[in-house]
Amino acid sequence: MKEQNVSSISGIPMLLALLLGLAACGIGFMSGVAGTNGLMIGASLLVGLVLFVMLFGLFMVEPNQAAVLSLFGKYVGTAKDQGLRWNNPFYAKKKISLRVRNFESSKLKVNDLDGSPIEIASVVVWQVVDSAEAVYNVDDYESFVHIQSESALRAMATSYPYDQHEDGKISLRSHAAEISKHLNEEIQERLSQAGVSVIDSRISHLAYAPEIAQAMLQRQQASAIIAARTRIVEGAVSMVEMALSELSKRNVVDLDPERRAAMVSNLLVVLCGERGTQPIVNAGSIY
Repeated sequence: MKEQNVSSISGIPMLLALLLGLAACGIGFMSGVAGTNGLMIGASLLVGLVLFVMLFGLFMVEPNQAAVLSLFGKYVGTAKDQGLRWNNPFYAKKKISLRVRNFESSKLKVNDLDGSPIEIASVVVWQVVDSAEAVYNVDDYESFVHIQSESALRAMATSYPYDQHEDGKISLRSHAAEISKHLNEEIQERLSQAGVSVIDSRISHLAYAPEIAQAMLQRQQASAIIAARTRIVEGAVSMVEMALSELSKRNVVDLDPERRAAMVSNLLVVLCGERGTQPIVNAGSIY
């Protein structure tokens, strides 16, 4: 079922013509009654009835709205001309909004790729682009959009871990652009048969489930501490290496292996310690 446009007549001139015709029928009916002219009375009533039925062909189309027309269950076409319009009075008319809409899904509890329970929600921006598919391919296209969007969100969330444990690996928390693109594709694939286009979709809420939130927070803190310590040790080793190299290059002091090891140990303590060190000054010989 694909959308096809159907033409309609401007409603205001048609309304005026019908009102004038009804007024003429009224005058004809009164004249027939006054002159006891049965033929005129019958013709006036018949024409008036036809004109009255034709009034039901009037319908209003607002900006960014479409009217889906059907005749006894058969799809006829879609009228998109704005304003007061007129068409066959026997056409059934269903209004469909073509405006951009959005909704926020409920918070879903799912397991990520690592099996950890998480809470996730998304905001989806969508628009009807094919009124015929929206009306005839699904029972309730708005409910269909909501349910299928949450289904796509569940499927997407199980495809990625919550946190990035390895470099270059996509995760829900660290790769917002890639995740949004995947979610957009997942939702569009499910909604294409309903005549709906997904404009944008993004994660609006992401957190570990309450039962493991504290444990995962400790894990994140431990990972951050390890990463920070690694950087500190790398920097300290580079600084110690540079100090020993400069001392040797400039012949400042000639250290034997034992004193060199002691110096390296002291420098690492100073550079890697969390608190400021209290040095002990040796006033005598170094040996």
